[in-house]
Amino acid sequence: MKLNLLFAFLLVAFVAGAQQNVGYREGAVVSPQVNNDGTVTFRLRADKAKSVAVMGDWAANGGRGEMARNADGVWEYTTPVLPSEMYTYRFDVDGMVNIDPTNPFTRRDVGNVFSIFYVDGGCGDYYQVHDVPHGDVVTTWYHSNAAGADRRLSVYLPPLYGKENRCYPVLYLLHGSGGDETAWVELGHVARIMDNLIAHGEAEPMIVVMPNGNFSKQAAAGETNENLDYRPVMTNMLADYKNGAYEMAFTEIIDFIDNEFLTLPDKQHRAVAGLSMGGFHTLYIALNYPGYFDYIGLFSAGLMTDLDTTKTAYNDEDAKLLRLQQTGYKLFWIGIGEDDFLYDVNTVFRKRLDEMDFKYTYHESSRGHIWANWRQYLLTFASRLFK
Repeated sequence: MKLNLLFAFLLVAFVAGAQQNVGYREGAVVSPQVNNDGTVTFRLRADKAKSVAVMGDWAANGGRGEMARNADGVWEYTTPVLPSEMYTYRFDVDGMVNIDPTNPFTRRDVGNVFSIFYVDGGCGDYYQVHDVPHGDVVTTWYHSNAAGADRRLSVYLPPLYGKENRCYPVLYLLHGSGGDETAWVELGHVARIMDNLIAHGEAEPMIVVMPNGNFSKQAAAGETNENLDYRPVMTNMLADYKNGAYEMAFTEIIDFIDNEFLTLPDKQHRAVAGLSMGGFHTLYIALNYPGYFDYIGLFSAGLMTDLDTTKTAYNDEDAKLLRLQQTGYKLFWIGIGEDDFLYDVNTVFRKRLDEMDFKYTYHESSRGHIWANWRQYLLTFASRLFK
């Protein structure tokens, strides 16, 4: 009898614990509320707070809004009209910064987590799910002899991949410092962008390969054999930063993709592009392997002037630019924001190209070093590939 009672008690406790979230109910506080006029209202119940602000990545008012208590005692703030985009934000409550407790939708950027929302009516529409044919994103591992390790990739496969008798061109899309193989998927919305572009006939069906550019790491933080001991960091804190190993070993990735997926394995059907550090990687991958890519994209490229030119990846840069020019390409695309801290070094680089009569396409946007620009650059760049 005592054993039966004990079992019954444990069963009730287990069921109660397993259902601890079942009692959740959405409260009266709605945040964020995207209004029909393109403004957005944020609300937070923080009864003991002395000051509350919302901090986001929109341009208006520097992305900060001081919140005030409304008639219900809830802190509230409404933005000016925001352009169509995906936005991230957090709350600052008496100096304590955190996500919106009523918004379940978040994204990680390096080591920080942000709440998100969308404003429709423009490019933000491409970042959302619509009733169109969908591709798949798979994660897979390749072995790198150069790194002496298995390393992880994210790969977007277009709709109908493997269901029709065809092979596909490939875009190699590289992340920035602090990113990893998940960055373009989560923050860049690659799958949604490609699904929507392809569905509307604005881009060719293509495979998009997103490697991990932190060459001393196998994968994203939490996905390596270090498990939770490796936390997200900026790449300049890692051993492989600016040593050229990743760029020189990039053909390992290309060979793996061509062997494992239905690709068109030639220069005419390959593109490489990247943001910030990924733009830096893109440049030196293209310079060292000029016969591999017909399409090259530098998104707010982290061009550096303090490189160790004794490294194979970074030596004889002018000669490599000339060789790339002579080998030929269909598109060399450079995008940068007018307020980007890398604007000046990109301007100097373009002057070098001008002096060489090196043909390129230049796109200057507003704002700075932000994902809003990089997503929009991808929309533009992807629509020009493999035509």
